[in-house]
Amino acid sequence: MRFLEGHRPAYDLTYNDVFIVPGRSDVQSRMDVDLSTADGSGTTIPVVVANMTAVAGRRMAETVARRGGIVVLPQDLPISAVKETVDFVKSRDLVVDTPVVLSPDDSVSDATALIHKRAHGVAVVAFEGRPIGLVTEANCEGVDRFTRVRDVAVSDFVTAPVGTEPRKVFDLLEHAPVDVAVLTESDGTLAGVLTRTGAVRAGIYTPAVDDSGRLRIAAAAGINGDVGAKARSLAEVGVDLLVIDTAHGHQVKMLDAIKAVSSLDLGLPLAAGNVVSAEGTRDLLSAGASIVKVGVGPGAMCTTRMMTGVGRPQFSAVVECAAAARQLGAHVWADGGIRHPRDVALALAAGASNVMIGSWFAGTYESPGDLMRDRDNQPFKESYGMASKRAVAARTAGDGSFDRARKALFEEGISTSRMGLDPSRGGVEDLLDHITSGVRSTCTYVGAANLGELHEKVVLGVQSAAGFAEGHPLPTGW
Repeated sequence: MRFLEGHRPAYDLTYNDVFIVPGRSDVQSRMDVDLSTADGSGTTIPVVVANMTAVAGRRMAETVARRGGIVVLPQDLPISAVKETVDFVKSRDLVVDTPVVLSPDDSVSDATALIHKRAHGVAVVAFEGRPIGLVTEANCEGVDRFTRVRDVAVSDFVTAPVGTEPRKVFDLLEHAPVDVAVLTESDGTLAGVLTRTGAVRAGIYTPAVDDSGRLRIAAAAGINGDVGAKARSLAEVGVDLLVIDTAHGHQVKMLDAIKAVSSLDLGLPLAAGNVVSAEGTRDLLSAGASIVKVGVGPGAMCTTRMMTGVGRPQFSAVVECAAAARQLGAHVWADGGIRHPRDVALALAAGASNVMIGSWFAGTYESPGDLMRDRDNQPFKESYGMASKRAVAARTAGDGSFDRARKALFEEGISTSRMGLDPSRGGVEDLLDHITSGVRSTCTYVGAANLGELHEKVVLGVQSAAGFAEGHPLPTGW
């Protein structure tokens, strides 16, 4: 990575401050670009879903891993809940999606509450495990909410044996009344569902899988309590990567936690953070981390910079930390500040091996929150920061009332924010398409066949606010 001559300023930069200069390229197609990472996380696209309660759940984990990323479960989850989620994700198919299932006697109100747990907006009605119909939102409109779903379900739907080539499923759905194929086991029981778009994606993405060919998932632990015991428990329930997470990662308590976990030799990649300096990066790596999380204050739900004045513009933080990690043969994740696909590309160009995304993914069907609608009937979900009063209250539920009250006085995050669902990109897979197509194109402009070459070949310039604004489309004219 280098700057145009005379373009490297004496001050720190955000993603908005920089642009990539196109260069000579022999990469003929964006599909020729390899987006897999080399940091030990096992991701085949450079996307990590942040360990936020409003974002990281089992549906998100399944869906993102199937497309090559990885989800980090929040540190507040009890081990029993982590085990349940890990077992669920590890049992999922690498191609077909897990359906929303209703019984024939469930009501239309049950259907409308569950349909949007999946982006395709379809529930399968099954009797004794065998599919007998499909229910969509359209089937439920204008119908009494106590009506049984057997009375509104579409009985004319496409079925195919599990293991059918995705391209064949795509062809079968060409004239289907509902764009969802139901995949069945050899005995006719329900195995999963696949849409036409899902069939196309199956040929584009490579799932992130463990050594046994099962989908990958990560989990976080804090720095309080017996961190070693928590990490061991997480490893025992089958997580593929551990994250030791706290807002201020460059502190002795964090270093002690990393040393405690590293000494257990659990055989898992260990990410830790957050820091924004080369010194902090080196200290965390020396303590035993293999990946360092970079970012203090750039997140959409974070108020740290406005509360404390502490933090650093994210692009410069990633550049410095990635360079320090590279010298030690290690890696960094860029955590926070992602608003557009260009930001992902810039973080990778700066040297990050993966990019963590949180709030952007909160506004998707796969996030854990309930789908709600505003007064204009626009769908949204709630998001909140992990240092907010809301998150602190959940994290300290086991403390005494006085301690809970004292901790509630200190917050560095937003407790509630509406994340609207984009009608054209309501599913997390839609956003992954959006992100990866952008990054692939970045690589073709630079002449990079993979992410390592992107960092080596990229040339950057610094722009004014007007330069950044100029790059925005004007779909309604001016």
